[in-house]
Amino acid sequence: MKPQAARLHAALPQTQCTRCGYPDCAGYAEAMAAGEADINRCPPGGAQGILRLAELTGRRPIPLDPELGVEAPRTVAVIDEAWCIGCTLCLDVCPTDAILGGNKRMHTVIEPYCTGCELCVPVCPVDCISLENVTGERTGWNAWSQAQAAEALQRYEARRARKLREAAEHDERMERKAREKLADLPALTHGAEGVELARKKAVIEAALARARARRGPG
Repeated sequence: MKPQAARLHAALPQTQCTRCGYPDCAGYAEAMAAGEADINRCPPGGAQGILRLAELTGRRPIPLDPELGVEAPRTVAVIDEAWCIGCTLCLDVCPTDAILGGNKRMHTVIEPYCTGCELCVPVCPVDCISLENVTGERTGWNAWSQAQAAEALQRYEARRARKLREAAEHDERMERKAREKLADLPALTHGAEGVELARKKAVIEAALARARARRGPG
């Protein structure tokens, strides 16, 4: 990340809510630094957040884009555990790993880690997640501290690193299986001739090529 983008990133609340239209706070910061995004696209930061970004960019403060949401009190997700079916969909989208649970097991939210991003609400198939106001009338940066933003970013980056590691491990397993099949090609293609033999070889080699491509160089 370039220096200006890094400064803008540090001024964002790190809720990773994607309401700005970018995949995360870093993406929004980079777009602002490149002159591709306005400074009024972060509802969680609110008016105070816009002033921060205006000071860093030298742009004139403008009102929050109403199409992206409104400045509001901070909320945390609450799961109605009696209705939770353990589908894990909310776990998959939570940017800070603030939800505990397992497949077909009750889920629960760890309140201090929840950024109020709201990403878990629309994916719940039984509508058992609600949002609870935890800051009263305080909104934007008045409802969210720099320390909370730092912790949220740390958890987000830890989650992203874990996801990348898990994906790499999965690709390694797939490549290993493809190699094993390739090594056992005579047995797998026993009795196959002509077009059928070529097809089986191509399927195995393609699987190995896909695994290598996912892993990338090295």
